[in-house]
Amino acid sequence: MTLKIKIMLLAILPMVLVTSFTTWLGSKGVRLLSEQEIEIFEQSLLESKRRELRHYVDIAQTLIRQVIVESGEDRDKAQAEVKQILHDMTFGDDGYFFAYDAEGVNLVHPIQPELVGQNLIDIQDRNGVYVIRELMQAASEGGGYRHYLWQKPSREEIEEKISYVVRIPEWGWMIGTGLYIDDISAEVNKIRSEVSRNIRENSFTVSVIVLGTMLLIVLVGVAINLHESRLADVRLRSLAQRSILFHVNERRRFSRELHDGINQLMVSVLYRMELAQRRLSAGDSKGLEDLDAGRQVLNEAIQEVRRISHDLRPSILDDLGLESALGNLLEQFSERTGVRIKREISLPEKRLPEDIEMTLYRLIQEALTNVERHADASEMMLSLDHQRNVVRLDLRDNGRGFEPSSNKHVLGIGLRNMRERVELLGGQYRLDTDLGEGTRIRVRLPVKSAQA
Repeated sequence: MTLKIKIMLLAILPMVLVTSFTTWLGSKGVRLLSEQEIEIFEQSLLESKRRELRHYVDIAQTLIRQVIVESGEDRDKAQAEVKQILHDMTFGDDGYFFAYDAEGVNLVHPIQPELVGQNLIDIQDRNGVYVIRELMQAASEGGGYRHYLWQKPSREEIEEKISYVVRIPEWGWMIGTGLYIDDISAEVNKIRSEVSRNIRENSFTVSVIVLGTMLLIVLVGVAINLHESRLADVRLRSLAQRSILFHVNERRRFSRELHDGINQLMVSVLYRMELAQRRLSAGDSKGLEDLDAGRQVLNEAIQEVRRISHDLRPSILDDLGLESALGNLLEQFSERTGVRIKREISLPEKRLPEDIEMTLYRLIQEALTNVERHADASEMMLSLDHQRNVVRLDLRDNGRGFEPSSNKHVLGIGLRNMRERVELLGGQYRLDTDLGEGTRIRVRLPVKSAQA
């Protein structure tokens, strides 16, 4: 072996080793980072599905609560109307509501009507999961999500499904709806395949370049080694740029998924309008109330877009804590309205959980808005304290009050939102009011359950 060949080999071997190792390391890093981004993307899609399901159930609960209130003691009529509402609330090709009584007997199933009247408490999916038992357990815990296998109507195949269920305590029913998530798996697998293909193509490209470089080194000598190093740098930068572009595209895709969630509020508005149209056509003046409810939901949709776009979490909560944030809120309210506020706030030294602080802030903010707009009050009292594992809030005003049985106030979106915020954290909400006697709102929030 001549000295010239040895020099060439000594020049080629380090370059081959370094290039191969760099390519392998870069491919491994890109693959690992891509898998992490894919996992985040998948979880984001699932969370979007969960929010979508919860919103559907919230709509159903609002309609059911309205039926229960309007029907009075006629329970059979109310149950029949609720069954019809749930039967008609379908969305997409595979979206529908279902209902079961406390024994596990199916009450509503628009896609598989043959199941109605059957006791399905012992039914299991392919994985051995007792589907109805699990759903009823989630409902008894205040509402929750469950994954299981169920037949997909559009394909008549067994697919994975996620459902959200709640309980109607007056009747002991469990109602809910679900979405099939096979499309998420397909999307994730498609992205993963694209990433793998890009990595293979890049590896093949690098291999071809390395082989070509080896031939060039044999022909033109050691000087080519320096030139090839510069080419390797260019290739690595190109690989990094492709990785960044991939991440940007995935975030853009995720952003579109979040934005599409607003369509569900539009579905609610459409349903309200259709209900109003049917009632007005029949000469029922309650159709005007449905129009007003639809308008309120539309306004809620506008606010939801703003919330998603700008993140309405009050920064003062993070910066100063709940007590200071409330002090600032109350002072601004008094200056703006002239309403005197007596406040007694006693909070622990250690800050409350984030969701508890946010809920309390929003409740008080909504109560102040109601006082300013409707109460015509001159004085207000706020008491907030923490004892053991419970936070207690007591709000009172000396305003005009209102009829508790009035539909206008029962269906008021502000009061409904306040109740839903409290119930979401497993708390207790009580509203006491009457004409000329002011309004009092009492709330109890369990701290441990909120943290859990």
